[in-house]
Amino acid sequence: MKKLISFAAIALAAFASFADGAVLKVGATPEPHAKILRLVKDDLKAQGIDLQVIEFTDYVVLNNVLESGEIDANYDQHIPYMESTNKEKGYHLVNAGGIHVEPFALYSSKVKSLKDFKKKATIAIPNDPTNEGRALLLLQEAGLIALKPGTGITATTRDVAKNPLKLKFKEIDAASLPRTLPDVDGAVINGNYAIPAGLSARKDGLFVEGSSSPYVNIIAVKAGNEKKPEIQALVKALQSDKVKEFINTTYPNGEVVVVF
Repeated sequence: MKKLISFAAIALAAFASFADGAVLKVGATPEPHAKILRLVKDDLKAQGIDLQVIEFTDYVVLNNVLESGEIDANYDQHIPYMESTNKEKGYHLVNAGGIHVEPFALYSSKVKSLKDFKKKATIAIPNDPTNEGRALLLLQEAGLIALKPGTGITATTRDVAKNPLKLKFKEIDAASLPRTLPDVDGAVINGNYAIPAGLSARKDGLFVEGSSSPYVNIIAVKAGNEKKPEIQALVKALQSDKVKEFINTTYPNGEVVVVF
């Protein structure tokens, strides 16, 4: 009986905090993250949670403001990137729940297929450590390069062991990659920057990351906050049939793929 009363008290306390209007500040890049968050805003409001979606175009900043406590969570990154940031900056961020994958793809406005790349072609890749490694792994999977044995997600251009076409790599801020397409022979672009630029991985990509990608986009929070009722409510709202249907309808060409 005591356990039952204790559980009821906890539940009522959580409900009361929501009823009083719990504010949940979540940072996100514009698409698809902020768009998906806004889809569940009313669902959370019905639970007494005021979801405030704060947009950032530079995803590097999102972890800084999360660690500093300026926001309660962010939705823009995958686990390897979060772990890299934790290690590099001594942050304390954790995964509260996985939502979707945005497949990386190699795009070009100059060639129509992989076999059309000429010697010494220039390929633009993201310049942040985790996504640079991800891009190089994609190029290896495409058969354009080979990395040193044992090289993983932290690969850099120094780890390229075989480069038959003598490809040149241009390391660019991820947000700027779509704009570089006219100036390079190809570019490996993050999904959240490809989509606003009108690029579809399945339709426009010369080579697309497989569906088994480990780069699941997550709700990230500071360690210890992942069990907060409002965070769990957010994750539950995002891992819903409503969101799944929205993603499948809005991104029918596989630009965004649900993982729940």
